[in-house]
Amino acid sequence: MPRPLPHQGTQTFLTYTGMETDLIFTQGVDLPGFASFPLLETPEGRAHLSRYATDLAAIASRANLGVILESATWVASADRAAPLGYDARAVAAANLDAIALLSDLRPTFGDLPTLISANIGPRFDAYAPASQMTVDEAAAYHIRQIATLAATDTDLITAYTLADPIEAIGILHACRDYYMPCVIAFTVETNGHLPTGGTLEAAIRQVDAATDSYAAYYMVNCAHPDHFADILTDAPWSRRIGGIVANASRCSHAELDNATELDAGDPAEFGQQLAELQHNHPHLRVLGGCCGTDMRHMESLAKHLSS
Repeated sequence: MPRPLPHQGTQTFLTYTGMETDLIFTQGVDLPGFASFPLLETPEGRAHLSRYATDLAAIASRANLGVILESATWVASADRAAPLGYDARAVAAANLDAIALLSDLRPTFGDLPTLISANIGPRFDAYAPASQMTVDEAAAYHIRQIATLAATDTDLITAYTLADPIEAIGILHACRDYYMPCVIAFTVETNGHLPTGGTLEAAIRQVDAATDSYAAYYMVNCAHPDHFADILTDAPWSRRIGGIVANASRCSHAELDNATELDAGDPAEFGQQLAELQHNHPHLRVLGGCCGTDMRHMESLAKHLSS
C-alpha cells in the first residue's frame, strides 16, 4: 500500500537538500557538476550519503516528526550526467543505486514515518534559464529518468529548483504516464519571482491548469524565507504550496554562484523563521534546508517545530 504523502495528513516532515554545499564548502569534497550521485561509486562516498540520511532521521525522530529522504539524483539525467562521463546505462544504474541505498536504510528507522523522494532537477541551469523547451520536449527528456525511478521503492518524485512552468508541466506529464506522485518545487529570486521572471502564483496556476492539478503539492526551495514569505497567502493557489526547503543565506543566486566561502546564515534564526511560516500557514507540511544549511539548521528547525 502506498505511504500517505504529506498533503494527505497532519504529520510534519523534515527534508534536506543542502548536502552538496555542505560537502563542498565545509568538508572539502569535490563534486564536479554539483553532482552527488558519483559518491555512490566509493565506500567513502556511500558513507557520506548514508550519514546525511541517518542524521536527518535521528533529528526527526527525536522531535516526533516524519522524514523525507532525498536521493542523490538531482543531476542524474542525460544532459547533466554526460559531461561527467556517464552514458545512458550508467545514469540509469546510478538512479537505481541511489534509491536502493535509501531503501536499505529505511527499515533501520523503525516506526519513524519515512518517505523516499526521487530527487530530479531541471535540464538546464535553473538560475540562468536561457534555453526553454516545449512541454513535449520536457516530457521526453525527463521521462527517461522518471521511468527508471518508477521501478524502484521511491514514494514520490520531487522536481527541485525548477524555474520554467513549461518544464514542470512536462515533468508532470511524464510522472502521470508512470502513475508516480510528483511534487514541483520552484525556486525564486530575491524579489520572489521565478528566474524566468514570472510570479509564483502565475506559475502554479499555469501548471495546475495544464495538468488538471496533477502535482501532489508545490514547494519553494533554494531561496531564503525573506525572499518569498510575504507572497504566501490564504488564497487557493498559495495553499497548493505544501513545503518550504530554504537557503541559509539571504544572497541572490548570482551571489551564491560566485561565492568562494559558504554563507551559513544563522541556524537558530533559520529554524525560527520556518517554524513561524508553518504557524502562519499550517498547510506547510514539509520543511527543510537547502544551500548553506547543515544539521545545525535541521536541529534548530526540529526544535522550533516541536516546541
